[in-house]
Amino acid sequence: MNDLLYSNYVQILENELKPALGCTEPIALAYAAAKARFVLGDFPDHIEIHCSGNIIKNVKGVTVPNSGGFRGIEVAAILGVVGGDSEKELEVLEDVTDAHRELTQKLVAENFCSCFLQEGVENLFIVAKAMKDNHYAKVTIVNRHTLITEIEKDGEVIYENKLSDVTTNSADKTLLNVADIIDFANTVKIVDVCTVLEHQIQMNTAISQEGLANSYGQNVGKTLLATYGDDIKFKARAKAAAASDARMGGCSLPVVINSGSGNQGITVSLAVIEYAKELEVSKEQLYRALVVSNLIALHQKRYIGNLSAYCGAVSAAAGAGAAITYMKGGTLQQISNTISNTLANVGGIVCDGAKASCAAKISSSLEAAILGHHMAMADNAFSANEGILKDSIEKTIQCVGHMARVGMKSTDVEILNIMIDKANVEC
Repeated sequence: MNDLLYSNYVQILENELKPALGCTEPIALAYAAAKARFVLGDFPDHIEIHCSGNIIKNVKGVTVPNSGGFRGIEVAAILGVVGGDSEKELEVLEDVTDAHRELTQKLVAENFCSCFLQEGVENLFIVAKAMKDNHYAKVTIVNRHTLITEIEKDGEVIYENKLSDVTTNSADKTLLNVADIIDFANTVKIVDVCTVLEHQIQMNTAISQEGLANSYGQNVGKTLLATYGDDIKFKARAKAAAASDARMGGCSLPVVINSGSGNQGITVSLAVIEYAKELEVSKEQLYRALVVSNLIALHQKRYIGNLSAYCGAVSAAAGAGAAITYMKGGTLQQISNTISNTLANVGGIVCDGAKASCAAKISSSLEAAILGHHMAMADNAFSANEGILKDSIEKTIQCVGHMARVGMKSTDVEILNIMIDKANVEC
């Protein structure tokens, strides 16, 4: 692997594997609102939130972290204004206190925040506007949860970050492909990746343990362990599901994300960590396997987009399955077959927002990935040109991404309409 490609892959991991406190969509709202208040320089009289349907979908049903169990766009935005620290980005709500929570509830009841659906914009789109007397500050986030593209104050644009400039200056995910990912995992100097991967191991394991120790959501992880015991096929799923139980239930512990998503960060890591324990591989081999899982998930999401009607647990689980095959000494072909076997099985689970049932979708996706792994190790693979599968793993990944990004656009709209009771059906 040449030096340019090597450094690009290292940079991708450093850019993408960031800690986040709670579900990333409400956190992004809180971040934008906190930043708007900071720029305004005073506590606002009122705030407005304009956001895309995907943001509404992913905030509506999930508990806002450190909110005391409350949900919704207004709670996330107001809590960001009241107690958020915009310098901490995805950990913006880390220092929220009981006083902040009490004031947030009061302001929600007083309609302090207005929310509007913004149509015809990117799937990840947020504008937070904080107003005081005749002054205002407006912050716009597009495409990534912390990517501020514009700040406006009293009619003047005081900061602008053009999307074309952002793309040019960031690590190039178009260079990702399965063969080079495996080559990179085999040859990477562990010192170059161990810091971000160790954070992923420690933080994601901690929230999994919290999810198993206490009651969150519908306790999918605890149910799996209670029903099926310590068999690795179920334990790996349970550990990941329990982390999502806690995260979707408002647990304040941070998670290292993948593709802008904590649930995807959970899915790509925790099953791999459990299999590494079961197989008794070295810490170095675990790091290399996590390189595989993270980069393969990111490779798929490049075609899908960060927010879609396609459940990100599927692409993340395909990465985890590939990493398990990698740890078992699978060939490039077997690793590729694990991915395609997974996508052929569950490549149609829909995303209907962040909420408690995400834990079950993670479990189901990992079940398919583990089955796909065992099939691949026995040299069994679903045939090319059957359904959405193509004659190479790269073509398959591209076609699934096209299905998710383009083909499921109308699905995304109808899911949102159902969630906000605008669908023209009797539900």
